This record gives sequence, C-alpha cells and structure tokens, in this order.
Amino acid sequence: MDLSQIQQSLDAAAEEAGRAAAAAATTDELRSIESRVLGKSGPVAGVMALMKSLPGDQRGAVGKLANETKKAIEALFAARREELKHALAAGDQARGAAFDPTLPGPVRLRGAVHPVTAVQWEVEDALARMGFVAVSGPEMESDYYNFEALNIPAMHPARDMQDTFHVDNGCVLRTHTSPCQVRAMERFGAPLRVIAPGRCFRYETLDASHENTFFQVEGLMVDRGISVANLIAVMRVMLQQVFRRELKVRLRPGYFPFVEPGFELDMSCALCDGKGCPVCKRSGWVEVCPCGMVHPNVLRFGGIDPAEFTGFAFGLGLTRLAMMKYGIADIRLLNSADLRALVHPERLCGPLI
Repeated sequence: MDLSQIQQSLDAAAEEAGRAAAAAATTDELRSIESRVLGKSGPVAGVMALMKSLPGDQRGAVGKLANETKKAIEALFAARREELKHALAAGDQARGAAFDPTLPGPVRLRGAVHPVTAVQWEVEDALARMGFVAVSGPEMESDYYNFEALNIPAMHPARDMQDTFHVDNGCVLRTHTSPCQVRAMERFGAPLRVIAPGRCFRYETLDASHENTFFQVEGLMVDRGISVANLIAVMRVMLQQVFRRELKVRLRPGYFPFVEPGFELDMSCALCDGKGCPVCKRSGWVEVCPCGMVHPNVLRFGGIDPAEFTGFAFGLGLTRLAMMKYGIADIRLLNSADLRALVHPERLCGPLI
C-alpha cells in the first residue's frame, strides 16, 4: 500500500467517524463509537501497524498522517460531546421550568394492615373501653391447659369436637385461645376482665368456610354477681362498635364443656341486614361465637372459688368476623397472597346478597 492509498484510507475513516458521531444521540453511545474508531482494532491503529512493513523513508510521513487523522477524529468527538451536554442541560432546564412544586406527588401503592389484624385491633379497642386487658399465651400448648383445665379430661367425648394437631413432645397446637383464660385466672385471680387474641390450629378439611389456621379472641369476665345479661350487653356493644351500626344478637343453647349454661351467639347478617343471603344460608343470622357462664370446675382450676365468683367467657372468631365485615366469601383468601383481599378487601366481593 503506497502513501496515497494510506491517505485515502485515513480520510475515509475520518469521514465515517464524523457521520457516526453526528448520529450518536447520547454520550454513552458516542463513547462506544469513539472506542471502536480509535481503539486497537480501529482504522488508525491498523495504519500504525503497517509502518513496520513500510520502507524507512515513508514511515515518518505515514506516522504524521496517522497522528493528524487521530487528532482530527478526537477533536470531532470532543465537539460532538459538548453538543450533547448542552442539549441535555437545555432539556433539564425546560423540564424544570414546567415543574410545579405545588402539585401532589405520584400515588404509590403502599402496604396495608391485614383484614384480620384490623378487626382484631377494633375488637381490642372496643373491649378495652369496657375495662378488658389483652393477654397472650403459647401457641404450642400443654394438654393440661388446652383440655384438662377447661373441664375436658382425657377420654372426654368433647375432645372429638376439635381435630387437634399433636406434637411429638406431648404438647398440642392450641385449638382455641381458651387456655389463656385459665392462665390469666392463675396469675391475676378475681375480679378479672381479660381478652386473649391469637392464632389457633385445627386439623380441618379446607373449604370456603374452614381453615386449619385461623384467629380467635377469647374473652373472660369474672366478678361477683356476673350473669348472662352481662354477656349479652358486652357482646352487643362490641359488635356495634366493630360494624359501626346497630346489630341484633341472639343466644341459642349450645354445649361446651368449659361453660354451663352454654350458648351459641348469633348476630344479624351484616351482608344482607338479616334479609337472607348465601353467607347466612338465607336465615338472616350468622353464628359468631360460642359462649356461656364459666363452668365451676374451670374456676377451680384457675384458683377461684365458684361459690363467691361467677363469670362468662366467649370465643370470638376474628377470621369469621373479618369475612363478615369486608364481604369475603372464601376464608382461604385471608391466608393467600391475593392483594385484592389483603389490601382492599372491601373491593373484592362487596355485599354477597
């Protein structure tokens, strides 16, 4: 390759570099093109590599041409880089002039309290205003507190009412939060007003209304002269505050070993206002919780004399209450990852009438 051919090759490389630089839209793109043109595999580096094979009297001229071309290409890229910087600054200035700091910021999706937790807080708040104090207990419970101290001795047929998870160490996963009432009586004595919210476990077949993990709040009031009228009054006030409106309640006879007499407390269906819907099985009533007057044997297990004190207890299903409040027809949604049910449960179903 003679000197004129090398000159033509370098001129062509400079022209191609100029066209590529002009087409670059960003400084990153321009940097990539510059690296390709002036790098080790570029046309200028290729000419420099030919100098070893050229006669000695031509090397100086070829080296001068290559250096001049390289400087010209570098100056071309530097000028284009300044143009892009000015264009970027002008765009930022234009966007800044259009910015209105008084406008509200973008709305971002935020997390929310779980529906069961929200209902639990409302129940706790309502009962706290009536003098109840929240207590807690272990989820892996001894057989004594889960059954024996609640008047359910070994081989008692009532144990079959609750499908229980048994643990290898001899304990059970608590089937209700009722063990907390015995622990509270042992610790505080009488008079006493406590609630025990928490998670419970039962070996259930999963369907729209049954889960093997659910939440409950146990309530206990022990004092002199406590009667069924006190139970009804407390439950009515609590439900009215949770649902923000007047609700009817009723008691039906029910059997539970730890209370005598025992009742099933029903509330008028909050979804259909007692008119009848699929959730309440067209009856207008929904079972809320088992309740009743504390059995004398349970008071004795708690260290309280049943001849001096009486009391009532109830086990309110927080999961069932959340379903009623937010119109959720399938209990499995509450343990799912469906954000429609967990963040905005009121938008998922609405009243199921």
